[in-house]
Amino acid sequence: MNVQTRIDGDRPDRPDRDEAEQALQVLRQWAGRAAPEEISDLDPALTRLLAAEPDAYPALARAYPEDFEAGPNYRATLPDLQNGPESLIRGAKRPIQHVGISNFRLPIRYHTRDNGDLTLETSVTGTVSLEAEKKGINMSRLMRSFYRHAEKTFSFDVIQRALEDYKADLGSFDARIMMRFRFPMKKGSLRSGLEGYQYYDIALELVETDGVQRRIIHLDYVYSSTCPCSLELSEHARAQRGQLATPHSQRSVARVSAVIAPGQGCLWFEDMIDLCRRAVPTETQVMVKREDEQAFAELNAAHPVFVEDAARLFCESLQTEPRVGDFRVVASHQESLHSHDAVSVLTEGETFEASSLDPRLFESLYHTG
Repeated sequence: MNVQTRIDGDRPDRPDRDEAEQALQVLRQWAGRAAPEEISDLDPALTRLLAAEPDAYPALARAYPEDFEAGPNYRATLPDLQNGPESLIRGAKRPIQHVGISNFRLPIRYHTRDNGDLTLETSVTGTVSLEAEKKGINMSRLMRSFYRHAEKTFSFDVIQRALEDYKADLGSFDARIMMRFRFPMKKGSLRSGLEGYQYYDIALELVETDGVQRRIIHLDYVYSSTCPCSLELSEHARAQRGQLATPHSQRSVARVSAVIAPGQGCLWFEDMIDLCRRAVPTETQVMVKREDEQAFAELNAAHPVFVEDAARLFCESLQTEPRVGDFRVVASHQESLHSHDAVSVLTEGETFEASSLDPRLFESLYHTG
């Protein structure tokens, strides 16, 4: 059957309803004898068109098509709502500061100061900004951009190239990458000469906003905090009443975040750990014999700290390091005396200034076995 198109002057006319119905009948007659693959090969949209009859729902293939190849013509027919027109935006037409994916994991190789290159399981978060007039982003492009660099030994320079790919692939102004991992470092015991691996939660973050890039390193440092007040009260009981008493101390965590100052050289993971150890030397121990346990009790007595003291001691240590720019210290002393924790936040510079805190910020500082 031929469906004629009439020409009236220079304007092509549409087929009328009768001609359309005739054409649809011809398609259905052909489809009744054709295999589903033939229908899809002609035009995948025909499946919906041929299902227009209420009692003629198409018979769908149930076997997985092992040999089917999604060629360029087929891919061009796939719906892409995230890159749809502005009219598809739901809710307020406002820019979004962060949109992307969190916690896609892969093994990443890192340079270290003391132990060459290490490959560590890494959790990656990648986000970009989204303009008010854009519906959304293709999330998979973030992973594909990152994977182009995943086989390299990572440094902030490599992260920067991955971030630039993000921006180019997704047409965004701002972009961010954060990589979280557990960094092993050998730590000696205090007196017995034993060694064991201490693991540090570290995150590397690269943020570009309004064309300005900031390189940030985050470190969770776990230490013991002996309460100075409890120590003095215990000694008072011994001296005044001959009463044995012990001060309370507890596992404590400081999350230290530092912007790396440009042009000052590499700030290694080990350097950040050393800065924290110098500030508060009562780091939790790995390998312990009796002489080490006694030494740790003596070390705690020599360095009792309130949570306010800890924040200021970390601050003092960071201030002496020229490779550190803006910084933030979030400390949590998870009390053995009280049923609540003692916490503090100290910031320097505009990067970490905030009048509001994440409601679960301190909860995230728990380090359990």
